[in-house]
Amino acid sequence: MALTQSRVQAQSCSLAQVSCPQLVSRKALGRVSSRHVARVLTTGTSTSNSTLRQVPLEEARSPLSAPLPAGSDPWEDEKWTKYKWTIYRGVAYDLTPYLEKHPGGRWLLNLAIGRDATGLFESYHLRPEVAVARLNRLPKLEGFPVEAVPTSPYPNDSPIYNAIRERVRLEVFKGVSGAQRTGSEGAALAVLSTAVITYIMYAMNANVFTGAMLGLAGAWIGLTIQHCGNHGAMSTNPIINNLMGLTNDVAGGSSLMWRYHHQVSHHIHCNDEAFDEDVFSSFPLLRFDDRMPQMWWHKYQHMYMWALFPFLQLAFQLGDVNALIANRTPGATLYGASKEEKATLVLGKVAHYTLLLAVPFALHGGMAALTGWAAYVAAQSIILASTFAVSHNVPETKPQEDNACRENLYHPIGERDWGGLNLQIEHHLFPAISFMHYPAISKIVSEECAKRGVPYAHYNTLQEILPKFVGFMRDVGSAKQVPFNRDGELVMLTKL
Repeated sequence: MALTQSRVQAQSCSLAQVSCPQLVSRKALGRVSSRHVARVLTTGTSTSNSTLRQVPLEEARSPLSAPLPAGSDPWEDEKWTKYKWTIYRGVAYDLTPYLEKHPGGRWLLNLAIGRDATGLFESYHLRPEVAVARLNRLPKLEGFPVEAVPTSPYPNDSPIYNAIRERVRLEVFKGVSGAQRTGSEGAALAVLSTAVITYIMYAMNANVFTGAMLGLAGAWIGLTIQHCGNHGAMSTNPIINNLMGLTNDVAGGSSLMWRYHHQVSHHIHCNDEAFDEDVFSSFPLLRFDDRMPQMWWHKYQHMYMWALFPFLQLAFQLGDVNALIANRTPGATLYGASKEEKATLVLGKVAHYTLLLAVPFALHGGMAALTGWAAYVAAQSIILASTFAVSHNVPETKPQEDNACRENLYHPIGERDWGGLNLQIEHHLFPAISFMHYPAISKIVSEECAKRGVPYAHYNTLQEILPKFVGFMRDVGSAKQVPFNRDGELVMLTKL
């Protein structure tokens, strides 16, 4: 991810404070993993009187499981389920007339269905006034129970974000529409060529070396073209973006599950221990935040995590299947996923295992196929784990230390500043921009941060950031659990 840029970057800043409605949801907790604990808040008349208590899930479920009044459950009541609804800044819209007209493709717009998509909407458009004008032409759903839907951050309420976006649009892209989705054609050619060449080597002689080389190519796909394609940032043509995104499926992942996991859960709630799937999905094996419960083995996680990393790809694959069955990833429900999108998961797994196991098995026998496949999985997993993990797990990006990041993450969800604001700053601010432009954008971001006295941390190389990551994992594994600070909100994953 961050390694596709010229620098591995981290930001520990809280940009301009955003004023948004608090997240208040009365929906039942529903299907939550038994290891999760419901966090229930008892709120007084003012912020200073708000208190927090942690209760077991079973106790928390009963007071929250009372049904909403008729017509007030937009996910269940027929009055609302007939619409492809979304929420933007407190207003409900029916997306149905626009699904086939969306310039970025229906598969991207589907992410907005059934949720407050304000954060997605505003971070994806460099010209928000144009996008809002189109949105306002869609049918508005009068009487829609907006208060029942968990709210999203409001990026465009951040003055520094607006200033950065305007400079990026004018200085980097010269005001040219669509320019942000160009420039990565050469990178795509290099990545795809490498994948084809290494696969030919693998098919001709499946072994540890060729399997590992193909695994490196698979990791390169994951870090670049599938990532950028699934964000709609590889091309101005949505078909090309979709095809680049589908390389994730061939490499062993799922483009569908990745979009919900990465874009809906991780990007919108980056480094939140309850909402960001990248933080909580590895628990209890790994603890990435000191707001999470501490187990005795976590004090050793900085050592044993290296034994877990080679199995990351297998964990993704099992998660993909579970998510298809449950119709949700651990951090996001697949409200808008079409049958065609779900079919890509099945067809992708068939294609992946045909290429990785069936072909070498037919040509070289079972032992060679299994050996090559195991090397592929281990190599791809180690690269992905190492680069993913360091991207958001260093002291500057976490609330463990008394820094601006703690101040931001300890605010209620709806009142936080925007951006991910941790690592890969430019990508989190502008996920629909090709990674080729991030070095130029980073200069603008650092300048705007300097103007406002906002800390901006960066690491030039993996060698620099890796020791910081290991140190963080050691420290957070040994840290006692800190009290939650969720003023005025109920943390409820099942309706996100």
